[in-house]
Amino acid sequence: MKYKRILLKLSGEALMGENQYGIDAARLDQYVQDIQKVQETGVEIAIVIGGGNIFRGVDAEKSGIDRVQGDYMGMLATVINAMALQSALEKAGLYTRLMSGIKIEEVCEPFIKRRAVRHLEKGRIVIFGAGIGNPYFTTDSTASLRAIEIEADVVLKGTRVDGVYTADPEKDPTATKFSNISFQEAYEKGLKVMDMTAFTLCQENKLPIVVFDMNKKGNLESIVSGAEVGTLIN
Repeated sequence: MKYKRILLKLSGEALMGENQYGIDAARLDQYVQDIQKVQETGVEIAIVIGGGNIFRGVDAEKSGIDRVQGDYMGMLATVINAMALQSALEKAGLYTRLMSGIKIEEVCEPFIKRRAVRHLEKGRIVIFGAGIGNPYFTTDSTASLRAIEIEADVVLKGTRVDGVYTADPEKDPTATKFSNISFQEAYEKGLKVMDMTAFTLCQENKLPIVVFDMNKKGNLESIVSGAEVGTLIN
């Protein structure tokens, strides 16, 4: 396997599947199958999942909700998704731990780096919920920070598109895909890979990012085994 320990970043919106909101059971099941195949190879897996299918903190201000309050609401949305993913993984027979950036002791452990690493070493899938516990930080930033803290080999950003393009491929049919690009080049071209905080964290800590289509079955396993899937940023 190319990577021994990975941080998988999933978007909350992707969990909607064909629905307008909430969690699509078929999509969740596909994710679990893909994660299980990778876990069976001995790769250590940590996961960060967004909450956009339930609530987006950055959109809260449009409703007259205070930004900080909205961000905390968004953190709670990520916990709901994390709990759903945890339940589905455990139903498939996998061992998991859910760790939270804010204290919700009835449903998840507080994040402690050494404890998270120990869970991974024991073969448990660790899911990080509630962001980093502070407003104004996205789940992309959470993924980058947690990946650095647990010394992951790579951040795998699962999206609806199969990599990084010169423009949005869903809007511009002439957009071309990068198979490999440097952090500097991605920055200079203004490519929207992650928010700048998350992107800079990865760049400064020499942590590669792979952007790929998580909705295509088998892609996750292919990347971990060394296949050129999606776009590698390093």
